[in-house]
Amino acid sequence: MSLLNDLVNLNLCDVTEKVIAEYIWIGGSGMDMRSKARTLPGPESDSSKLPKWNYDGSSTEQATGDNSEVIIYPQAIFRDPFRRGRNMLVMCDAYTPIGDPIPTNKRFIADKIFSHPDVVAEEPWYGIEQEYTLFQKDTKWPLGWPVGGFPAPQGPYYCGVGSDKAFGRDIVDAHYKACLFAGINISGINGEVMPGQWEFQVGPVTGISSGDQVWMARYILERITEIAGAVLSFDPKPVLGDWNGAGAHTNYSTKSMRNDGGIEVINEAIEKLSKRHKEHIAAYGKGNERRLTGLHETADINTFSWGVANRGASVRVGRDTEKEGKGYFEDRRPSSNMDPYVVTSMIAETTILWKP
Repeated sequence: MSLLNDLVNLNLCDVTEKVIAEYIWIGGSGMDMRSKARTLPGPESDSSKLPKWNYDGSSTEQATGDNSEVIIYPQAIFRDPFRRGRNMLVMCDAYTPIGDPIPTNKRFIADKIFSHPDVVAEEPWYGIEQEYTLFQKDTKWPLGWPVGGFPAPQGPYYCGVGSDKAFGRDIVDAHYKACLFAGINISGINGEVMPGQWEFQVGPVTGISSGDQVWMARYILERITEIAGAVLSFDPKPVLGDWNGAGAHTNYSTKSMRNDGGIEVINEAIEKLSKRHKEHIAAYGKGNERRLTGLHETADINTFSWGVANRGASVRVGRDTEKEGKGYFEDRRPSSNMDPYVVTSMIAETTILWKP
């Protein structure tokens, strides 16, 4: 095993200019992440200069067997915390051989919205709070829970410390550092209300880069749980009953909101969101109705609401924003399994481009 570890950790920089690039894309379910590696002649910082590649879309539910080739376009480059050195992780999106985005390519649509001149001018910032749950591999039960039973009720676990309150901290800290190494703007982590549930935050990040970074952070986390022998879940209600669900609260601001008098722009944006509540809910993640019940720090899925410092509302405005008259707001409706390309671009489209 020691020799195997030595080989895995070989430093290629001493013997070759070549690097390993792990190409990463989103599979047919919209949540499954796929990847494969290739050798490149040297490091590269411009994703447009990396070669396109292909994969068998019939094996990812994205193409038929008689026309299975899907082309992946490199879109964002990150440092590889697993192979280290000059090796790369490459976030890609997927196209047909003639260059059309395949139906599951949500990045393409998001990029068109973020490239609109009115959106570019507003410089939309996002901070996404990605919640997730760690499961025991063999029992399919949350990490730290007694097999076939339940832990003590919620209360001591949120930001808790101790072997009877925090389960999986080694995975969480490994992920935190790996994201920083990769170049992801991860801004923090914390234990969540349900035991075995954690959260990491990515942001502030501008525009399409928010989706790229959240997806890459998810990929790195899944690789780490693979190594640790745990199972990662983004299910919005992983355990039924009196247990918190998992969300992806999305903090958002535009240049106009961040400027003096921005509170008026925030109020106008929230009003627009209220008028498109059903459309947003439909795009904010599968199974969200199990989470948005009006209980456990959520608003009811059928009713739009907002308030200052209200974690039971659809949209929350912070006390600092209210006091300063400018800042940001938090859309608390997205579920943990939401697509960040869809959610971030839809918020920008509704608040900047949509005319009621």
